[in-house]
Amino acid sequence: MRNQDLTTEPGTQGSSAALILFPLRLVVGWTYFSAFWRRVVLADKLDASSPGYVGEKFNNFLPNALGIKPIISYLVMHPDLLKWSMIAFTMVEALVGLFLMLGIFTRTMGAIAMLLALGILLGAGWLGTTCLDEWQIGILGIASGAAFLLSGGGEYSVDALLRRKGLSFTRSKHFTWLASGELKVRKPVIVIATAAVLSATLATNQYFHGGVYGPLHNKSVKPVVKISDARITRGGLRFTVYRTEGVDVYGSFLVSVALLDNDTTIFKVAGPQLSQLPKSDIVNYNVAEVKPGTCGLVIPLGGKARISINTGAAAIDRSRGYTLSLTDVSGVRWQQPVTGA
Repeated sequence: MRNQDLTTEPGTQGSSAALILFPLRLVVGWTYFSAFWRRVVLADKLDASSPGYVGEKFNNFLPNALGIKPIISYLVMHPDLLKWSMIAFTMVEALVGLFLMLGIFTRTMGAIAMLLALGILLGAGWLGTTCLDEWQIGILGIASGAAFLLSGGGEYSVDALLRRKGLSFTRSKHFTWLASGELKVRKPVIVIATAAVLSATLATNQYFHGGVYGPLHNKSVKPVVKISDARITRGGLRFTVYRTEGVDVYGSFLVSVALLDNDTTIFKVAGPQLSQLPKSDIVNYNVAEVKPGTCGLVIPLGGKARISINTGAAAIDRSRGYTLSLTDVSGVRWQQPVTGA
């Protein structure tokens, strides 16, 4: 009796699956290649001095990334290394996308596409204001990459064209495994691969959004600014801000910095004064920079900076405890105890 774990006649099921996946291969290939097209051809988003620099988008991933936060943190704190990493990543996306669309070494490209999608999923799976944008892109990239890894390129691919030309290297098992061709894949292998992808789907959906059970949560809706190292120095007030949540396409707009003694305001700097804060009083740690804006301080997602403010003649007793209060333009307020230095 024939082993039911094996695919049936070589040249039938595998090629049919690859043919059915042909539209998906073109679309997924374009999604990867389009990253290069947008960043290099349509605009120069690999220039660190340009407004749409992709490195700043990468910095947006940092606050709530899963598992790869140390890598992101290291890169955004080393701008030169970040720039070259973004260039390399973009070139890889371009090659993977182009090779997928053409069907060149399709299985290998499917595997690399899975890794690229995994990086997107772990780094940015928590982002998305109205829907789970980055999570959907990441998990669908993993699933489609797995499908191409199993199916190969099929009839409409350069892999198949090379095989039809009778080139000797296309008859090797290595070519079949790395590019396209019929594989005798056992059903348990497909089941295990499917279970792994589904597990990653459910686990990340729950971790990032509570999408499987419990209350839903979306960290891209409202800005959250964490305050640390708040202290009164001889020169005035010093504190560190780090924006960890909110919309990634624009910053949190800080319009008020106040020092409170219980409920009494003893020092306050409003929006116009914050907008004129010297850049020398803002020490940025990451590529996404906190900087003065029209109505106050602009804090981008993932931006972290130490801010120093001259308190002038305000009656401040450095031996007492106070509360630092920061107010966003939306009315959201964040507070932190202040110590003397």
